[in-house]
Amino acid sequence: MSEPTPVLRLMTMNVLAPRYADGPRRRAVLVRELRRRDPDVLALQEVTRADAAALVDAGWQVVPHPRWSADGVGAVLAARRPFGRTWADTLEVTRRTVHTSWCGVVAAELPLPEPLGPVLVVHHKPSWPYGYERERELQALATARLVERAVAERRMRHAVVLGDFDAEPHAASLRFLQGLQSLDGTSVCFQDAWSAVRPGEPGPTFSPGNPLVRQGDMPETSDRRIDYILVRCGPHGPTLRVSSCERVLVEPVDGVHASDHYGLAAALTLPDHPPGRWAEGE
Repeated sequence: MSEPTPVLRLMTMNVLAPRYADGPRRRAVLVRELRRRDPDVLALQEVTRADAAALVDAGWQVVPHPRWSADGVGAVLAARRPFGRTWADTLEVTRRTVHTSWCGVVAAELPLPEPLGPVLVVHHKPSWPYGYERERELQALATARLVERAVAERRMRHAVVLGDFDAEPHAASLRFLQGLQSLDGTSVCFQDAWSAVRPGEPGPTFSPGNPLVRQGDMPETSDRRIDYILVRCGPHGPTLRVSSCERVLVEPVDGVHASDHYGLAAALTLPDHPPGRWAEGE
C-alpha cells in the first residue's frame, strides 16, 4: 500500500480586536472553527496578548509579531508542531509606519518529515491605510528578501507567505509578489492559492456584505480580496500544489459574525513529480 500524500493545511484570518462587536462571542465562534478545521499553520491578525496565551494553552506553538499597538493588539504565527529557526522584521520602511503600529513580518522554519520536508512559513502584515501602497510595496520587498535569505540559509525547498496584505491583487505590492512586476531591481514569484484553484472568482475577504464591515470604521468600502496564501515559485513554478482554497466563516454562526474579515484556508500537497524534471516514462 502506498504512503498517503502529505498535506499542509494553512489558515489566515483577521479576527477583529475583541473590544469591537461582542468580542467574546466572536472569539467563541473562531475557537469552534479552529477545532473543526485543525489547520497545521495559522496566521491571525488583530489578536491580543490574551488571545495569544489562549492559543498556547490550547497546544499551539506561537511566534508573535515584533510590533504591537499601545492597546495590546498585534498578530501571531502559530503551528501545531514546534518551529525551528525564526526571523522577524518590523517593516518600518518609512516614517509613516508609526501610524500603523502593528505592521511586521515573522517567518519560521516548520520542520516536517519527508517527503514534504521543512517549509518556511511567513506571516506578512503590511500597513493598512488606503493611501499607503508605497509602504506596502517596500514592505513586500522586505518580506521577499527575508524569504530568499531564509530559504538559502536553511536550504529549504518550500516557502509559503500568508496574512492580511491590505491590498487587492492588482496593487503593485501584490503584482510584485505574484511575479508580475519588479520593485527596486528585484523580482520574485509566488502563486496565489485562491487564483490557482478558483480562477476568475472574485472571492472578497473584506466586504460590505458583512454587517460588521458596514458597522465598522470603513463603512463605504467595496468588495476587496486582501487576504492571501501565497506559494513560493522556483525557476519552474510553484514547488507545492494547491489542492484546495476556500473562504472561512463567511456566514454567521448562531447569528454571530466571527469578524469583519472572512478567513482563508488552503491545503497544499506535493506535485506529482518535482518541477524542473520530466515525469518518468513521459
